[in-house]
Amino acid sequence: MKVEQVGGEDRGKIFLYTLSTCVWCRRMKRWLDQKGFEYSYVDVDLAPDREHEAIMDEVRKWNPSCSFPTVVINDQECFSGFDPERLEEILGL
Repeated sequence: MKVEQVGGEDRGKIFLYTLSTCVWCRRMKRWLDQKGFEYSYVDVDLAPDREHEAIMDEVRKWNPSCSFPTVVINDQECFSGFDPERLEEILGL
C-alpha cells in the first residue's frame, strides 16, 4: 500500500483513506494543509488490484459503510466525510 506522508505540525496520528476523485476527500486534505497539520493518506482507488481488497478490509474495520474520506485518529477514533469540526473536537483544538 502506497501511503503518502504530508509534513506539518504533529497533532497525533491522522490517517485518511481517500479516493483521488472525491471532492470531499480533496477538501479534507486541503483543510489539513491549510491548518499545517501532519497527516498520511492512501488513495484507495489508485491502489494496485492486488492490494485493493486488503485496503478495503482496513476501511471496513473502521467504517463499515465504506464512505470517503475515512479519517482515523491515533488508531483509536474514526469518522467519515468532510467534518473539520469533528476533527478539531477529537484533537482538542
